[in-house]
Amino acid sequence: MARVFSGIQPSGVPTLGNYLGAIRNWVPMQNGDESLFCVVDQHAITVFQNPGELASATREMAASLIACGLDPDRCVLFVQSHVPAHVRLGWIFNCIARLGWLNRMTQFKDKAGKDREAASTGLYVYPNLMAADILAYHATSVPVGDDQRQHLELANDIAQKFNHDYGVEFFPRIEPMILGVAARVMSLRDGSKKMSKSDPSDQSRINLTDDADTIALKIRRAKTDAEPIPDHMAGLEARPEARNLVGILAAISGTLPENILREQGGKGFGAFKEVLVEALVDHLSPIAAEMKRLLNDPGAVDAALHKGAARAAAIADPIVAEAERLVGFLPPR
Repeated sequence: MARVFSGIQPSGVPTLGNYLGAIRNWVPMQNGDESLFCVVDQHAITVFQNPGELASATREMAASLIACGLDPDRCVLFVQSHVPAHVRLGWIFNCIARLGWLNRMTQFKDKAGKDREAASTGLYVYPNLMAADILAYHATSVPVGDDQRQHLELANDIAQKFNHDYGVEFFPRIEPMILGVAARVMSLRDGSKKMSKSDPSDQSRINLTDDADTIALKIRRAKTDAEPIPDHMAGLEARPEARNLVGILAAISGTLPENILREQGGKGFGAFKEVLVEALVDHLSPIAAEMKRLLNDPGAVDAALHKGAARAAAIADPIVAEAERLVGFLPPR
């Protein structure tokens, strides 16, 4: 049986893009292999976070994951900082990874921008902690998007070098989980940009907490063009906003864009948007209601996370203790 690990930062209420691109795909993983899902609050502080807001966002993200279908009784759902094995192994990996490897990480260059000297050291070495997040559980399968593949390659390089340096075959090779064609949801205001929580305009995204009226208003205001919906995929070329809305309806309906075009081809966007609103409201309203219920009972969310952390630690602690023994650390009394 494979062991699956995935993490998500507590960066605010998930958007429709987060849900369709990642979270929804995690739910079926509970039915087979052992699955661990982690709210990675230690990664979040690689840039400054308001402490109160970080605590709230961590609980909110956990509630979101449960509302979207992750069952704490069927998977291991926990907060990264609640399991010290992550940072224990992360320090070892800081000493295994090479500067040249980290210098090639494109995400650091993107996030640090032009003023790299002002970036935190945590932002620079966080791929090492990401490797520890996975390998502390000897996880062998990780669902990743294209932007994380480089980090997965680094994690395998670190594991291989550890095994070589200490003459063991201790850490396994990690394989990316291919989940099929992922839904890439773009901004409702600009079809060339990814839907993002950091966009200053709330009209650019659907939040999982949005009520039916808010969803309807945002979709009706979504940017489109003057042409009707085409009846074939070639008709969406050079029409990013049309392609985005068609893709959203296909993803939320569990079908292919080609099928949507066969059904909706020739319609104007006014009629199409009403179909999209109905599909989104039907699908997302139960999630928003469950999130509201959970956030009104924070003690229950915290209890689920406490239970998940204990289950996670029971897996990670022996693995990391053995890694420390292999390095030469004296065992604690």
